[in-house]
Amino acid sequence: MTLSQIAALITELGVLLGVVIPIIVWIIKISNGIKCQLRSDMLRIYYHHRESKTIRQYEYENFVFLYKAYKALRGNSFIDKIYAEVKTWEVVT
Repeated sequence: MTLSQIAALITELGVLLGVVIPIIVWIIKISNGIKCQLRSDMLRIYYHHRESKTIRQYEYENFVFLYKAYKALRGNSFIDKIYAEVKTWEVVT
């Protein structure tokens, strides 16, 4: 491989990175926004039922679904404590 071919490959790599990096940054921003929305939805459910420590079946199932999605997006451990508490509540139909 010649020096000019290597230079051409480096240039093409630079162009490719110029396209890919903004897409990755955009995906990270979208992911952070989704995590924020998931956390907000879980906290809304939590604070709505915190005093009674009872939760309807469909709300509990939704909470678990939200939690799994949040953790799949690498959400922090703050919600783990909330989730652990909600799992101890009485589930009513």
